[in-house]
Amino acid sequence: MEKSLYEVYEDEIRTLEKEIEELTEQYEENQQNGQLAKEEIEKAIKLYRGKTITKTRTPESVADIKSQLEQLESELSFLTKLSGIEFTTYSKQTVEKDENKYKEKHRITGNCYLLPFQIEFVLLKVENKESTSSVVTNLSIILESGENSDFSKFVSRAEERKNLLGFFRSLSSFAEWCNCRHRTFLHFKGRYPEIVGLPEGSLADYMVLRNPELSGCELIVVWKIQVNEEGTVTPVLDLLTKIPEQALRLDKNKVRERTPLCFRNLLRVFGIETAIANVIKAFCMEEQVCY
Repeated sequence: MEKSLYEVYEDEIRTLEKEIEELTEQYEENQQNGQLAKEEIEKAIKLYRGKTITKTRTPESVADIKSQLEQLESELSFLTKLSGIEFTTYSKQTVEKDENKYKEKHRITGNCYLLPFQIEFVLLKVENKESTSSVVTNLSIILESGENSDFSKFVSRAEERKNLLGFFRSLSSFAEWCNCRHRTFLHFKGRYPEIVGLPEGSLADYMVLRNPELSGCELIVVWKIQVNEEGTVTPVLDLLTKIPEQALRLDKNKVRERTPLCFRNLLRVFGIETAIANVIKAFCMEEQVCY
């Protein structure tokens, strides 16, 4: 049966008391023999207890530490901008420890662009003379990813496989595309407020285009973000139509059927934002498609 945390601390206290007693005896013996100075005994005790011997800081060493800190802050800022991941809180607790291995419970909260997340995991570390190995266990991820079932399934697989690195890699890509979609929808809503509708808000996966002159006719820009089993993130856009039955009977040229294919061609040639702008102008503003 594994020892409780209280029993582990009791063993450490007894070991420490025994070591202090031995050092005291050695100190008294060396005082008589004149072989060991008091300062060396104090240094030995501090080293045993894991305390760092603080040396007097020179102006040069302080400046060097400050320079290193500024460099680390700069690197952290760069990584945050690059990945979109920003940690807000972090805590660590040792839950089990013996001679060559110990377990630490970690808890991290943060944001990746618009998505808040919370992660808890236990890190098992095993030390020997040659190396130190670490294994993630008991991984738990809480993420507000909305109704995206693909990413929810990926998160569940990451928890099962204890794949913390893979989760962060896919989270960064997924959240970046969510942020891109959010900004794009807001851009067109702000530019064409009478034409563009966001029935479920700018964080939803679609927006609606309405022509004031064509009652009942709508185009729906659907922007899904797919995540496969390996965590690869892919944006998938489509253009759906909502046309009254009466208008469909007048569609002799099958414009409605060709609309999704034409939109995908626009995406390949011009990219997302320009493709949507061309659709808005062609459908709602009676202007020629601009290239």
